[in-house]
Amino acid sequence: MHVRKGDTVEVISGKDKGKKGKILKVLPRKGTVVVEGANVAKRHTKPSQKFPQGGIVEKALPLYSSKVLLFCSTCNKGVRTGVKVLESGKKVRFCKKCGETLDK
Repeated sequence: MHVRKGDTVEVISGKDKGKKGKILKVLPRKGTVVVEGANVAKRHTKPSQKFPQGGIVEKALPLYSSKVLLFCSTCNKGVRTGVKVLESGKKVRFCKKCGETLDK
């Protein structure tokens, strides 16, 4: 999968097109990711020990990973990425537009 937990991504299609957010969870078997603030649904919950008040809770639902692009702070938009190997043998992702390394 081209994105990891903690990455900042931009949604490129669907009702949340253009939204930026941080990846909260990656589900590689299903090919989906959960993005903070995107694909949010309201769920009615009963009172429980974890949530004693109950009520209506907003929950971020998974999106297909093909609908998100890694966000490049230099280009200030979602970009396609490539992988290159440094002299130390470490693999890093880079922006295909500006060549900036995206892994810190």
